[in-house]
Amino acid sequence: MGKKSGLLLVNLGSPDAPTPKAVRKYLFEFLHDKRVIETSRWIWCPILHGVILRVRPARSAKAYAKIWHEFEGREGDEAPLVRITRRQAEALAAQMGDNIQVDFAMRYGNPSISHAMDRLMTAGVENIAVLPLYPQYCGATTASVSDGMFKALKDLRDVPAVRILRDYHDDKSYISLLANSVKSHIKDLGYTPDAILASFHGIPQSYIDKGDPYQSECQTTVALLKAELGKLGDKVQLTFQSRFGPKQWLQPYTDKTLEHLAADGKTSVAVITPGFAADCLETLEEINMEARKAFLAAGGMKFSYIPCLNDDKDHVKFLANLSKKQLLAGWL
Repeated sequence: MGKKSGLLLVNLGSPDAPTPKAVRKYLFEFLHDKRVIETSRWIWCPILHGVILRVRPARSAKAYAKIWHEFEGREGDEAPLVRITRRQAEALAAQMGDNIQVDFAMRYGNPSISHAMDRLMTAGVENIAVLPLYPQYCGATTASVSDGMFKALKDLRDVPAVRILRDYHDDKSYISLLANSVKSHIKDLGYTPDAILASFHGIPQSYIDKGDPYQSECQTTVALLKAELGKLGDKVQLTFQSRFGPKQWLQPYTDKTLEHLAADGKTSVAVITPGFAADCLETLEEINMEARKAFLAAGGMKFSYIPCLNDDKDHVKFLANLSKKQLLAGWL
């Protein structure tokens, strides 16, 4: 009999509750990751503990409270990102069949990678395929999942075989899913927006200058999406969101672009977030609430958010096929 294999989905994470205490705990773990913040610990830790962890948790908790019950179902009291990733894993388990043990984890917060690893090992899994739910590779996300994975394994004597998917930013099926979501959304709107923003999570420009390929992969995704959309693709613009701090981040910025579009007389806009495999704070609150408010305040009239692919059946089917071809080949 062949060795038993497991498939582990991993996304970024969320606090356990929309409260300052829970957010502080989550941010402590997230912002201590050297992949996320590359600044010297001598400089960063006083800022983190002396300012950020004192001020930001209360503000972020209010933002989480706004979206906490989105996509709510039988799962219980958990953040939308966790809830959707759980559904993705459950749907994938049905797709993969009895031969593959499917589980999910968050890089920061709960359920943790170490706990998911314990469950897989207890189930007798000897081969583990890890699918980071980040279409575009970035050291702060995909590489950090690798760090978390091997940290969870470091004390084991009998370490399982591990494969980790690097990216799928240019996969034809992924691009097709994005294009179909745009077309379907616009069809339901009943009008064609003046502009369509493809908004990705930003990172400091310095990370790119040091060799991170993230910006290039985002650009490739958008170029392929525009080609797949045909004439509609002419309306698509690449932007970056979620910057903070004084450093220069990847540009053009999503919020500034929306303001410029309104100033230029563009009255309607739609926003898609191709770097997110599941809706979360950055899409539901930052884009669908705050960016909407900014565009309308600047003179825009119609703002529409195109949801992530989430646990849509075609997305789940894609993730299953991707896993079988690039992660589980030879193990099945």
